[in-house]
Amino acid sequence: MEIRDPVHGSIHILEEEENIIKDDFFQRLRNIKQLGFSEYVFPGATHSRFIHSIGVMSVGERAFNKLFKNKVQNQDLLRLKETFKLACLLHDVGHAPLSHSTESVMPMVSELQIPAQFRAEKDIKKDRQATHEDYTIKSIADSSFAESFAGVESKFGVDRRHIADLIVGKTQDKSYFTVEGINYFPILNQLVSSELDCDRMDYLLRDSYFCGVSYGGYDLDWMIDNLEVCIVDNHAYLGITERAVVTFDDFLLSRYHMFVMVYFHYRSVCLEQLLYKYFKTSPEEYKIPADIEKYIEHDDHYLMKIMRMSKNPYAQAIVKNKIPKKVFESFNEDQHKKLDQIQKYFEAEKIEYIKGSSRGRLSKYYLEEESKEKFPMKVVRKLFDSPTPVFTDITDATDLFSKFSKSHEVNRLHCDLESLSEAQRKHLLSLIQR
Repeated sequence: MEIRDPVHGSIHILEEEENIIKDDFFQRLRNIKQLGFSEYVFPGATHSRFIHSIGVMSVGERAFNKLFKNKVQNQDLLRLKETFKLACLLHDVGHAPLSHSTESVMPMVSELQIPAQFRAEKDIKKDRQATHEDYTIKSIADSSFAESFAGVESKFGVDRRHIADLIVGKTQDKSYFTVEGINYFPILNQLVSSELDCDRMDYLLRDSYFCGVSYGGYDLDWMIDNLEVCIVDNHAYLGITERAVVTFDDFLLSRYHMFVMVYFHYRSVCLEQLLYKYFKTSPEEYKIPADIEKYIEHDDHYLMKIMRMSKNPYAQAIVKNKIPKKVFESFNEDQHKKLDQIQKYFEAEKIEYIKGSSRGRLSKYYLEEESKEKFPMKVVRKLFDSPTPVFTDITDATDLFSKFSKSHEVNRLHCDLESLSEAQRKHLLSLIQR
């Protein structure tokens, strides 16, 4: 099967992979938009997680072929290649309607009854709310979706459990990922989820293309051509050559600019906040089921139909794309202080408001809990008189990590100005102008 993709061109799908893509679990992604409410701002941003996921698999295959070009016929590596490709393809299969916005109405993770081997010890000891990653693992490891994997299991020896391992980021069976004494789990996991993974390499180009902006552009071909396998203590890690460090900087900046200009656009963020208010004020109208087989019908159309029929004012505001006016936006410390004053005034006057805040960081390496679990990305320096390359951590090669360790924080306040009294409007204006 061949798929024509506007971003990557022709994407070839193996016959054994077709049943997976044609399965209802994966087809559901056709009706889940990649960027949620962003189409309300960028009308072209109607692309789905279906084509994004296929694009991630395409990028993943290119990356794998580059990294293992001299060993591509090794049967064990062919098994790992197919396992890795399917991890790329299925990394988003558990996504809920409207991207991340609906995770707040997911059930407790214990209700999903995910096999114990895929649950962190802390989740077994203490229950928590499920996320789309939990639904992804449940779909792959324990659902009727399993029937679609017969082809890849018989031809390549793929084990679905290890597809899930690459998505989760840990494995209890290192032998599955070990070939000729080298454990390839770290590098494959990095390509599925890390600072330079196939997910980001696809969505930056795809999102910028469909949004009609240029912020997400970077040199994908050069990036892939400069990927390297770095063997340290019989473990393979992802690396890039020195000459690609500048391209990696460009990649990081592209992601940062897309976040500020597209992903954190005030209108889509405000619509998301309205959705949270809808869920909170009408908790019985929409719930995500714990039954993974019933989850198949939950897509953007399913949720939007419920909101169109709802009498909840927040639901109607979303359907009609009506958001409260943005009254103040802060970018620096002095502006943050003024925003706090305005927020306190709203609370004192019992004025309903919406606050959007970008409390994020450019690099996951600066999230302490996650950084402990992630594998270090390397920079490869090849010396002219030595056959052995020198590896250094990426944080030693580029200062963008430290420069953006605390990202440019933006905070916004919205309120319905028409509902304010004349005295309240005047006082609000004086606070802003002060």
